Amino acid sequence: MIYALAENVRSLYNVGAIFRTADGAGITKLFLTGITGQPPHKEIRKVALGAEESVPWEYFPESVALIEKLKRENIQIVVLEATEKSIPYDQADFRFPLCLVVGHEYNGVSEETVKRADSLINIPMRGKKISLNVAVAFGIAVYEIAKSKNDLEP
Repeated sequence: MIYALAENVRSLYNVGAIFRTADGAGITKLFLTGITGQPPHKEIRKVALGAEESVPWEYFPESVALIEKLKRENIQIVVLEATEKSIPYDQADFRFPLCLVVGHEYNGVSEETVKRADSLINIPMRGKKISLNVAVAFGIAVYEIAKSKNDLEP
């Protein structure tokens, strides 16, 4: 099982894109936390194209309580964030079930969440910018994770 957590994602369009990608990658459930917008919203629907209805989701005000709950259920917490301890996403060993965490478009994943991660991954950047759009980064990472689980057809 692959879960995903969108922590404090402020753009409803990014939330919609995450829903649509979660549907395509076969995510078991999407958790929305903090300021992350929740359906129904026309901006989410515009990008999700109905995936907000097909992907199971749940809202939690605080990420930390949710992460602690997931950890008690033996779900690996994989945080997509550039830190000194992060490793490239395509070199990570994933243990299932897992939950991929992405964060705020500018501030990233909260320090409290990063501290609770079982694994920290990043997407190497080769240009001048230090990060990708959160929905794009989510797509890259979640498909790599799904591929490593052999859930996707070639």
